[in-house]
Amino acid sequence: MVKPDLSAVRAKLLGWRADPIAFVREAFKAEPDLWQLDVLNAFRTNQRIAMKACKGPGKTAVLAWLVWNFLSTYAHPKVACTSISGDNLKDNLWTELAHWQQKSPWLASQFTHRAERITCNDHPETWWASARAWSQSANTEQQANTLAGLHAENLLFVLDEAGGIPDSVFSAAEAGLGTVGGTKRLLVAGNPTTLGGQLYRAATTERHLWHLTEITADPDDPKRTPRVSVAWAREQIEKWGRDNPWVLVNVFGRFPPSSLNSLLGPDDVTAAFNRKLTERDIGHAAKVIGVDVARYGDDRTVIFPRQGRAAFAPKVLRGKSTLEVADAVIFAYNHFNEGNEQADACFVDSTGGHGAGVIDVCREAGLRVIEVNFSESASENKFFNKRSQIWWEMCEWVKASSIWNTPELVKELTEPQFIYVKDQFRMEEKEQIKKRLGFSPDYGDALACTFAAPIMPASMDPRRQFLANVPKRQFDALASVRGGRFDPLKRVR
Repeated sequence: MVKPDLSAVRAKLLGWRADPIAFVREAFKAEPDLWQLDVLNAFRTNQRIAMKACKGPGKTAVLAWLVWNFLSTYAHPKVACTSISGDNLKDNLWTELAHWQQKSPWLASQFTHRAERITCNDHPETWWASARAWSQSANTEQQANTLAGLHAENLLFVLDEAGGIPDSVFSAAEAGLGTVGGTKRLLVAGNPTTLGGQLYRAATTERHLWHLTEITADPDDPKRTPRVSVAWAREQIEKWGRDNPWVLVNVFGRFPPSSLNSLLGPDDVTAAFNRKLTERDIGHAAKVIGVDVARYGDDRTVIFPRQGRAAFAPKVLRGKSTLEVADAVIFAYNHFNEGNEQADACFVDSTGGHGAGVIDVCREAGLRVIEVNFSESASENKFFNKRSQIWWEMCEWVKASSIWNTPELVKELTEPQFIYVKDQFRMEEKEQIKKRLGFSPDYGDALACTFAAPIMPASMDPRRQFLANVPKRQFDALASVRGGRFDPLKRVR
């Protein structure tokens, strides 16, 4: 009997660890799809990987490949696998693991696959993967115990159909990543069926912590999965419409709107975070700033700059006085998008009188300030009020524009709902949104303010070009305070 060359085996395993794509090609004689290549490549270095998928693209196969890669290339690893239910885990991921083991003579010789456990033949007690499930009647603590208590240098947590897995289970897996040393990985995959849970957070508010792969069967997307029939996808779109929640989830792999009465879904907003624009897209559009002045102690003052189809990094203030807010607005106006150019206009929310002082100071400083009263009449009769009109226009704008990555906007732009009152579109009031969210949609209102009126850029306005050549005096709102009193006429050069 010829003994295997252990040094060659070790070199091969280390090569597979460094290159999971080569592992799939050599161990299984399979060629991954483009999106599968992205996930396999990310597994080398990313601790958290999420797959947000349409129906049937082959995500369970990728999970199985990565489980076998981890079991094969790391010493004495522990792999914990779970899913939305025990039956789902057994019928899908666990069966998929058996399927791919049968395609690899080497894996078949090194590991034993049982109903709830895969073990390394040489080290069955310390080198394994286990199928873990919880009772549907389990409480939060019992759910967390599904993945709790695992300790090893090399740990992998795999959560399939992640959209319906309780947060307590994810918390236990997340805690396992915190151990020092070794290699720790967390894989989640599922269809974007609910606006909650870890898959949703990985795709929205916690996206910076995850490598997210989005998988679509959109027949018009060149990066679509080839494993879903184009004809079937087109049939579903034609039958139900592109905006139907079932089509969004199963064909496009997108989250549905938080409500059928919402203007935007989470994917609309996150797509705007990643959308790239050229100078032509912005062109010579007006430079405008929207300001939502804090109403109460826990609210935020937000200063949001926008030019055409691009919204730039907002400035956020808390607990500031009227003069401090005005000073920040003046600076933002004179240094649009942190540059040396002036804005063309500044829109300030004056609803309820909270922004009145800021408006007065900014006008005294020579800014072109436009008051925005959300409760006043809209310029078009189909809208109930000004708020409804500018939110509608902003939400339509989001779908083709670029926004500075502002995680707060995901909730703020998708939570608000609308109704029709006597054929007029009415967006719900700020107080109602705040009650549901637990905080005020200040970012959303500040951005919406920039749609309150059309503005002609200075480069196209002869009168303003003339005024731009008139020598300007600098204005410092805070320097105008003398002896505890505000002197609006105090100017500094």
